Amino acid sequence: MKVLESVNCSISDITKCFLNEISGTVAVITSDGRMIVGTLKGFDQTINLILDESHERVFSSSQGVEQVVLGLYIVRGDNVAVIGEIDEETDSALDLGNIRAEPLNSVVH
Repeated sequence: MKVLESVNCSISDITKCFLNEISGTVAVITSDGRMIVGTLKGFDQTINLILDESHERVFSSSQGVEQVVLGLYIVRGDNVAVIGEIDEETDSALDLGNIRAEPLNSVVH
């Protein structure tokens, strides 16, 4: 329980506190296996996310990561599987053209 005390949140407010602390670029993995990267501009009580300057990273085992520009983009809260803040310095050092990976599968409930 010390974690809850240190961020001064109740269990029902954990997500809100986490999202309020993010000040920069985030990666969102959706329930259908997509990875969307952008600047978090806003969210609501159902975790609908507003991302600006966003792009989707499309992974392939045969070629490098393709980045599809999305611009201002809304991700529905019921489609958010994972969200995390990105270290922009580390991310900009990645050579996405040489990264090969199998695309993620959809989340199965």
